[in-house]
Amino acid sequence: MAHTKAAKDELLKRVKRIAGQVQAIERALDREADCAKTLHLVAATRGAINGLLDEIIEDHAREHVAKAGLTDQERAQGLEELLEAIRRYSK
Repeated sequence: MAHTKAAKDELLKRVKRIAGQVQAIERALDREADCAKTLHLVAATRGAINGLLDEIIEDHAREHVAKAGLTDQERAQGLEELLEAIRRYSK
């Protein structure tokens, strides 16, 4: 994903924040924290992951499907990759 190089630092910051959120979930479970608090942590983490997924999907669509100058074969491959990711997410 060469096109992610421009956003690499921002994407890595998001992933590190998500890792911190997952660690907070682990700590909450380990300490037998209130289930409402744990649910909130899980929901927030899911939202962060969804946001990251949305950003990467958008970047992929712009670079590998909608970008001017792509061949039909490149565009078809980019679309198939995108659809496969969406299928996996939908399961």
